[in-house]
Amino acid sequence: MAPRQTFTFTPGIIVAALLTVAVVAFIAYLGVQLLRFAKPPTITVTDPATAVVEVDETTTGYTLRGTSIPGATITVTTPGRDPIRATADPDGAWSVDVDLRRGKNQFDVMATDPDTGKQAEDPAHVFISVPFSVVQAPTLTVDQPAEGATFENAAIPVQGTTTNAANVVVSATYLGPVPASATPKPTPKPTPKPTVKPGAKPTAKPTPAPPPVPPPQTVAVADDGTFSVPYELTAGRWSITVTAASPDAKTVSISRNVTVAYRGVNLVVVIKGGKAWLKAWVDGRVDERLGTAGKVISDGKTLTFSGQESIEIRTGSSGSTFFTLNGTSLGALGRAGVPETWLFAPPDPPVQTQHR
Repeated sequence: MAPRQTFTFTPGIIVAALLTVAVVAFIAYLGVQLLRFAKPPTITVTDPATAVVEVDETTTGYTLRGTSIPGATITVTTPGRDPIRATADPDGAWSVDVDLRRGKNQFDVMATDPDTGKQAEDPAHVFISVPFSVVQAPTLTVDQPAEGATFENAAIPVQGTTTNAANVVVSATYLGPVPASATPKPTPKPTPKPTVKPGAKPTAKPTPAPPPVPPPQTVAVADDGTFSVPYELTAGRWSITVTAASPDAKTVSISRNVTVAYRGVNLVVVIKGGKAWLKAWVDGRVDERLGTAGKVISDGKTLTFSGQESIEIRTGSSGSTFFTLNGTSLGALGRAGVPETWLFAPPDPPVQTQHR
């Protein structure tokens, strides 16, 4: 029996095998490259999972994710905005951050092979909708003041309730003076009669000027929607307007016409142009705030006095002391640095006295 022949690896066989493997690999590489040049890149969007999606109304951005060929250039375009580009990683994964606006946002996603310049045959389309928030106008109820109400002092209670409001603003418009028939008459009450300076004549009754309109006042709204504020007004007929505003600038307003007719005497004293020493008598009695010795009041300070029949003011500087009587501005009644005493007992005009 002939001996069995064995296969022996010779250097020639090894070289031939290596050459064969190299040739096969080269051919495979050429095939892959030919296929790559012949075939455009793929593009797939994995997030969002569907082409049409709706997000929460507060969403302002989204991250698009997907796959393509490794190294592909991903371009995301949307009408009216600049394109956004990214590069796929070695595994072909990519992600792009986009901004969202209210309404429908359209994104067209394209992949480009940077080596061949070929683009995906069918770009991916994504539609992300952001709902428009429902803007609710505020509601407003004004409990006080009542329409046509008359008040005998300057503090008008403004109260009510509101919903969907960030704040409430109270403002006023002057409509005219108080009709004579609406002015309340004080109850007669005996009071000490001040001594009138010999030879002094009552000042001419000033022509009433329109009172200053107070600035609008912003009122905080409580957690339960209620609001309340005392609103200071001088004598006269007024239209008070309450306006509630939502965070989205939606507003609603309610107006009430009221009359402020003082009962008795309301005197506002303002020190302007320098300090002034003051002493006051309310219905013949020394005002406790200033005392029997009086006090020096700083420039810019304001004092308010209320009485039934009369208020008397002694000032060390008449030209620096300005008076507003029952909502009517009288200004300064003398000269700076000159001490004077003035009696206010409406409806009579102010009278200069000798009271010290």
